[in-house]
Amino acid sequence: MSAGHHHRLHLPGDSVVHRLPPQCKLLAVLAFAIVVVATPRERFWAFAAYAVLLGAVAAAARVPAGHIARRMVIEVPFVLFAVLIPVIGLGERVSVLGLSLSVEGLWAAWNILAKATLGVVASILLAATTEPRVILLGAQRLRLPDLLVQIAMFMLRYMDVILDEMRRMRVARESRGFEARNARHIPVIARSAGALFIRSYERGERVHLAMLSRGYTGRMPIMADMTASTTQWATALALPAGALAVLGLSLAGLGW
Repeated sequence: MSAGHHHRLHLPGDSVVHRLPPQCKLLAVLAFAIVVVATPRERFWAFAAYAVLLGAVAAAARVPAGHIARRMVIEVPFVLFAVLIPVIGLGERVSVLGLSLSVEGLWAAWNILAKATLGVVASILLAATTEPRVILLGAQRLRLPDLLVQIAMFMLRYMDVILDEMRRMRVARESRGFEARNARHIPVIARSAGALFIRSYERGERVHLAMLSRGYTGRMPIMADMTASTTQWATALALPAGALAVLGLSLAGLGW
């Protein structure tokens, strides 16, 4: 099985963030996301502070702002949904640039955009500083079920293989004069999808038999040392700890 795939999300580097064990970064991102979600939407300064914390992590990891901005395109569906909420929302309304918008809808849109954006940026930083395979090993260290980790690992390893197979099938169709233009060509595409599924399934069976013949017992061996020191845990958890401090000040300001 080939493991040398190029992943556009990952930026190779030797920063302090890159060197942290994956389980530390995974837990830090998860804890940071929980703190962000728990923050009252009215505390604008708290979200600004979270953005500053993420900016500090990006600077420490030497991840360019352009890299983050390009990959934030994944957030577009959230943005479109958030834009619609004030328009279709109910309750008290306010006029903005000649449009009648729901006040509660505006708050909901802000809540979604702020928290989703911070979560997406944190995930991008995780992916930029950690190889996908290593992220899965970190999840295994955090006691994620072995079966789920192995399924994700094989999906990661063979995604490029399946995409290459799909491209070859497309080239074969086009070399025979086929070009999908309307609904009449859907049966051809459907048969191609079925053939791709069968080939993938048969490939999986062959790979599984090959693994069993080499002593596979249901658990993949971990070749690298994935242990984390107290210093590394403290470094990784500095992000959620800082966010938690901001949340504490925010809740104190609300009188909670």
